[in-house]
Amino acid sequence: MLRRIWSLTVKEFIHLRNDWWLPVFMLIGGTIELLMVGWATSRPITNLPLMVLDHDRSAASRAFVIELENTDTFMFEAQAPDFQTIERALERGDISAAVIIPSDYSEELASSIGHPVISVLLNGAESIPAIAALRAVDGLARDFGERITVRRLGLDPEEFEGFIPSLRVWFNESLSEALYTTPAELALMLEFTVLLFAGLSFSRERELGTLEQLLVMPFSSLEIIIGKSIPVILISLFDFVLMLTLMHFAFDVPVRGSVILLLLFAFGYLLVELGKGLVISVISRTQHQAFLLILLVAMVDFMFTGYAAPVESMPQILQYFANLVPAHHWLAIMRGILLKASGFNELWPHLLALALLGLVIGTVSLRFVRQALD
Repeated sequence: MLRRIWSLTVKEFIHLRNDWWLPVFMLIGGTIELLMVGWATSRPITNLPLMVLDHDRSAASRAFVIELENTDTFMFEAQAPDFQTIERALERGDISAAVIIPSDYSEELASSIGHPVISVLLNGAESIPAIAALRAVDGLARDFGERITVRRLGLDPEEFEGFIPSLRVWFNESLSEALYTTPAELALMLEFTVLLFAGLSFSRERELGTLEQLLVMPFSSLEIIIGKSIPVILISLFDFVLMLTLMHFAFDVPVRGSVILLLLFAFGYLLVELGKGLVISVISRTQHQAFLLILLVAMVDFMFTGYAAPVESMPQILQYFANLVPAHHWLAIMRGILLKASGFNELWPHLLALALLGLVIGTVSLRFVRQALD
C-alpha cells in the first residue's frame, strides 16, 4: 500500500513539474499579493488633496490651513476662486476634502463671545480616506477649541489640564493596520492555495483523459485520495512557511507564540480545506469549472472571516453561520498565536470548532469522493 501511495505521489509531482506554471503562480503570486497588501496598509493615510476657499484671507485663516497641513493627512492643492470650483473638483474626485472659511472668521475668533465656524467638505465616495480626513479635522478642531477656551478664560495654557485618559494598546501598540491585514491575507491565500491544488487534481485528470486509466489500475480509492493529497499538503505548507517568513521580516509582524504549534494547527486546517477541495475536484468536469467553484467558495469564506467586516457587527444569524466557516476559526487561531502568544487555554473554543468542522467535512468528503471514484 505504501509503495502504491508513493508511486501516486511521485506521479502528482511529475504532473506539477509539467504544469510548472500552477505552483509558480500560487507561490510567487501569493507572495506578491501579500507584499502589495502589506505595503498598502502598513503606511498611514497621508497627502490627501485639499482645496481651500478662503473668504476671510487673514492671518488667522492662513494659520488654520497651515495647521491642517501640519497634520500630514492633507496636502494643499490650490485656492479655490468660488464654490463651483470645489464642487466640480469633488465630483471629479480630484480632491478628498475642501475647507470653506467665512469672511468673518478672524473677527469671530478674536471676539470674546464669537463663534468661529469653518465648513469642511469630505469626499464620502471614498470612505477610507474620508474617515482619515474626518479624524484629522476633528482632532484639530478639538485642539483649536481648547485654545480658544483657555484664552477667553484668561488661564495659563501650561496650567490648564483637562481630562486625560490613561490609554494603553495591547498586542498592536502602534495600531499598525498591517498587523491586522497581512495575517488575514496570509490565511486567505493559504485557503486559496490548498483549494486550488486539491480542486484541480481530479478535474485535470478528467480533462486530460487520464482519469479512466488511473481508475483501472490496481489502486484503491483511498490510496488514490491519499496519493493526490500528499503533494497538496506539502506545497501548501511550504507556501505557508514562505509567506509567514516574508510577513515577519518585511512588515515586522511578530510571532509571539509557538511556531511549532502554529505549524501543527496549520496542518490541521489544511486537512479541513483539503476535503472541500477534493469534493470540488470530483464534481467538476473541467479545470475551468473547478476554478470558478473555488472562487465562489473562497469569496463566501472571505466574507465570514472577519477580514472585510467584523463578524461581531453582523446580524446574529450571520454570526451563527460564520461559526460554520473553517477560515473564520483559523484566522482567530493564527492571530492569537502571532500577536497574543495564545496557547491551548485561550484558543480551545476555535480549536474545538475547527476539529468538529474538520471531522464533518472530512467524513462527508471522503465518502463522497470514494463513491465518485468507485
